[in-house]
Amino acid sequence: MADDPTIPGAPRLLPLGDAGLSVEFGDDLDPALTARVLALDAALAADPLPGVVETVPTYRALMLHLDPLAADLDVIARRVAALAGRPPPAVPSGRLWRVPVVYGGEFGADLAGLAAARGLTEAAAVALHAAPVYTVAMIGFVPGFSYLAGLDPRLATPRRPVPRPVVPASSVAIGGGQTSIGSIPAPSGWHLIGRTPVRPFLAGRNPPFLFAPGDRIRLVPLPAAAWEALDARAAAGDPVAGTETAAVAGPSGGAA
Repeated sequence: MADDPTIPGAPRLLPLGDAGLSVEFGDDLDPALTARVLALDAALAADPLPGVVETVPTYRALMLHLDPLAADLDVIARRVAALAGRPPPAVPSGRLWRVPVVYGGEFGADLAGLAAARGLTEAAAVALHAAPVYTVAMIGFVPGFSYLAGLDPRLATPRRPVPRPVVPASSVAIGGGQTSIGSIPAPSGWHLIGRTPVRPFLAGRNPPFLFAPGDRIRLVPLPAAAWEALDARAAAGDPVAGTETAAVAGPSGGAA
C-alpha cells in the first residue's frame, strides 16, 4: 500500500501484517511532520474508524493498531488519506503545562560539561533550554517518557559514548537534537541537565500518563531549595505541574 502520487505530500501507508498500519509522513525530525501526525491522530480520535483499536503517534508517523476481524484496510486507507490531506490547525489543541525543573548540580550531572562544550555558561544553557514552548511529540521507550520537540539547536549534543545503566526518574535530558522528560528509572545515553519532581507516569493514577502527544510544555527553572517540598507533594499524588490557567505553586504556595 503506497502513497498516492496525485496528492501532494500524501503519506505512505504501510501495512504491518493484518493488525497494524503505519502512516508515514517523512523520514526527518521535522516539526511540520510532527504537526501533521498529531493532526491526523486528533482527527481519528474525534471520528473513530471501525477496527482501529489504538493510535500511537511518533515524530514522523502514526501507528494504527487494528482488529483484523473488524478493520477494512481499503476503507481505513481512504479515510486516512483524506484526513491526512487537511492542514494542521493553526492553534494547538493540546494542554499547556508549566513544569518545574531544578537544573544542574546533583539534579543534572551533565549540565556543566554540556554547557562548556557548547561554549556557554551554565546559566546561559539553562536560559536557552527553558526558553521554548516545547511540544510533546511522542511518548515511548518506557512508560511516560516524553520526547519534546523544539530544542534550541545551540544545545544539540551527541549522546554519551557510554550510556548510564540507570538514571533517576523524571530526569530532564538532551540527546542529539532532542530533549526529554523521563519517567521511571531506566538506562540512558542522554545528557542529564536537570530533574523535575513531576511524575509523568504513575501506575495507580487515573490516568497513569500525565502528558499526552500534542501537549505543550514550559519548563520553569527552580532553585534546589524548592525540590524537597515539591517532591514530597508529587509523591503524595499532587501533579505539581500546572496547566495554562493554573501556575505552578512554589514551596511557599505562591506562583513560581
